[in-house]
Amino acid sequence: MTTFRTRIRDGARGALHWTGARARALRARWRGWSRWRKALVVAGALLAVVAVPVGSAALALRLQYVGDPSPEARTRGRDAVWLGHAWVDGRKGDADLAELARRLAGTGIRDLYVHTGPLEHDGSLPPAVHPRARWFTDAAHRALPGIRVQGWLGDEVKPEKDALDLEDTATRERVTASAGQVLDQGFDGVHFDMEPIRPGSKGWLDLLERVRPVTAGRGAVLSVAAPQIDPLPYQHNLGIALTGHGKWWDQAYFAATARRVDQIAMMTYDSSMPTEGFYGGYNAYQTELALEATPEDVDLLMGLPFYWEDKWGHWGRAETVSAGIRGIRLGLGRHDLQRRNFGVGLYVDFAATEQNWADYRREWVR
Repeated sequence: MTTFRTRIRDGARGALHWTGARARALRARWRGWSRWRKALVVAGALLAVVAVPVGSAALALRLQYVGDPSPEARTRGRDAVWLGHAWVDGRKGDADLAELARRLAGTGIRDLYVHTGPLEHDGSLPPAVHPRARWFTDAAHRALPGIRVQGWLGDEVKPEKDALDLEDTATRERVTASAGQVLDQGFDGVHFDMEPIRPGSKGWLDLLERVRPVTAGRGAVLSVAAPQIDPLPYQHNLGIALTGHGKWWDQAYFAATARRVDQIAMMTYDSSMPTEGFYGGYNAYQTELALEATPEDVDLLMGLPFYWEDKWGHWGRAETVSAGIRGIRLGLGRHDLQRRNFGVGLYVDFAATEQNWADYRREWVR
């Protein structure tokens, strides 16, 4: 009688014979194909290898937008708005400030980032660029009690731009002195927006360590604008290698920055997302990544686009305030609904529309 082991062995031999025959037939067919046909097959196979993970990632991102936000995921009264340079160079006056006070009444705005620079490429800050800074801080403190006014300083950064060199010690010393100049004008804090800083920059982290004692010693806050976090591992490295531009930070570098400041505002716009659903899902995911990386005693703000553009990198039909807020609320509710040091940042006042403000009030403040 044939044993069970014998039947298994004979079956395996048969399977191997069939597999070998099929492989020989395919090999013979391959040899008979033209070079163009072979190239098309290889290209199709490579496309399938790429399409499957990319498609899976896209589906996962879109699913981030599914569900109902928690009713508790609303403003904590720690929101901010970026204000343009006109407030400190003489173009804005008392009537404009009264209108701003009306605009902010009943919202969750606590911080104003007022463009007070730009810095020179050597890190210095000429007083001539903000001749009305003292007027604005004094007037804003009278008209907007309880709201902090921060001096927004920034510049483009090496190596991508021929500008500010944060790896240079003398430059960092001048930037630190510029932060002190801003506080001398009556500002309640210093807000840095320096772009594009590549993750791994030791000069950036050292600058924050130099400036924070200056702000803390004056009872002021140190705040920074930060890039988005890698949606996929090492995507910042791939972006730099392919385009020479660093769009994202890795999560560890975002966390290292957050530990050195009082407030960090992620610039969650210019995402390249093609639809509202993808933009909202992207915001939900970025919110969760940022919450993981930010200490609980540091204010985390998620940026919202208070402006309209329609181009590669920012599709106006996709990057809406409503979609952005819904995504942020979903991310907050899933990851850390009780986080108090959390808000949204509105960029920017001079490009904002009535619809932007209405959506912010309806979706986030209500």
